[in-house]
Amino acid sequence: MLQQIMLNKKSFELAAEVTPSPRQLAWQKLEMYAFCHFGTNTFTGREWGDGTASPQVFNPKKLDTRQWAREIKNAGLRAIILTCKHHDGFCLWQSDYTDYCMKNSPYKNGKGDVVREVADACREYGLKFGVYLSPWDRHEQTYGTGEEYNTYFKNQLTELATKYGDIFCFWFDGACGEGKNGKKQVYDWNSYFALIRELQPNAVINICGPDVRWCGNEAGKSRESEWSVVPAFVGNQDYTAEHSQQEDNAEFSKKVDAKTQDLGSREFIDGIKDFIWYPAEVDVSIRPGWFYHKKEDFKVKSLKKLMQIYWGSVGGNSSLLLNIPPDKNGLLAKADVRALRKFGKELRKEFPENLANNCVVSASSQLDEEHNANNILGENGYWQCGTDDEKPEIEIRFNSPIIADKIVLKENIATGQQIESFDVFADNGNGYEKLCSSTIIGAKRICRFKKQKVNKIKIVITSYRVKATLNKVEVYCKK
Repeated sequence: MLQQIMLNKKSFELAAEVTPSPRQLAWQKLEMYAFCHFGTNTFTGREWGDGTASPQVFNPKKLDTRQWAREIKNAGLRAIILTCKHHDGFCLWQSDYTDYCMKNSPYKNGKGDVVREVADACREYGLKFGVYLSPWDRHEQTYGTGEEYNTYFKNQLTELATKYGDIFCFWFDGACGEGKNGKKQVYDWNSYFALIRELQPNAVINICGPDVRWCGNEAGKSRESEWSVVPAFVGNQDYTAEHSQQEDNAEFSKKVDAKTQDLGSREFIDGIKDFIWYPAEVDVSIRPGWFYHKKEDFKVKSLKKLMQIYWGSVGGNSSLLLNIPPDKNGLLAKADVRALRKFGKELRKEFPENLANNCVVSASSQLDEEHNANNILGENGYWQCGTDDEKPEIEIRFNSPIIADKIVLKENIATGQQIESFDVFADNGNGYEKLCSSTIIGAKRICRFKKQKVNKIKIVITSYRVKATLNKVEVYCKK
């Protein structure tokens, strides 16, 4: 009988029932975090090492991971993911399973552990710590042998998952090329994931993983409607790997084709019966390359570009993974630090005081008293419209006129992603005028408009799947 009910439901109704896991909810609250690409490539000037560089080249004379953490936190980012091993196979920790690691680096006379230093700095500064471990290993002799290499890879996963405390994220790409034996490896993704779930159950597994998907490019470009609920086939790891970067080609990072611009509309999902919660991450580097190259110091992204990426990613129901690669000394470069500081300062100017803290809220309907409109101003509870309200409205009345230029909307995603489109209106004393229209909300949608005097704001939800919810509404004006 249950199966029959499922078959009778429309696709959008089935999609409305999909909710995130606790680990996905925790991840979405981070909003943006840093990538730090660091390794032999930093010293050889390459982007993709081939595994032949001597461990002796890795010798950061002034390594200061506390500087990384301090500057990254001050910019408003909430975590660091370290490239513990890139495609060249060099490990930034004391691995028991290879000599191609810190044991043979001159850094701290072969006793160094960069993973430990980054993990410790993160915890000192209140940041989450995550790891990148490339499954493609161009140095390891067993790569391409099948189970033997899969065991090797899982042994290294175990080292990272058991020696460095809580890890919020394991980040995998789908790079898969030839090893030293001329063969490609078939990755046993399911066994990798099972191991992580056992050892770090609260960690999300990103990109080639079941928890967070790739937006589809490395250019910082996100979709206008970035649905968190997508057809199950989108989560196929082999599909993700197939469309990942397979060769050292700088042009790949400039591509903005996200394969399809629609992963969740009613039209796209019509006829589909199997859905997953699979939110998007926008990954982009602060400079053209992913590793530090001095010649790129003058090509660090401008504040304008960084803000453009922020509005589209964090402001459009995606997370932002911003790569800031340390230089040969083991420090974030001056050009990158300047950009980070400008970025953090600008965000603080854009979001000073929430002007919606002191106001009166009303709604065209509510499910019950527990889900009333006042919940959108607090930290607990949420509003949900009545069952027969086709175009529910929420009105925010300010005690006195304010000046505003943006509104932040958050759905209660713990109960699913439901809102398909909405309009925002403002009344400056002469009646309501439309400020903006948009599609999805999800975890966070930022709507910007021309700075103006506002007495009241009205949000009209013009389309939703089964139930419309709002967890939080905030109003701001740039300083």
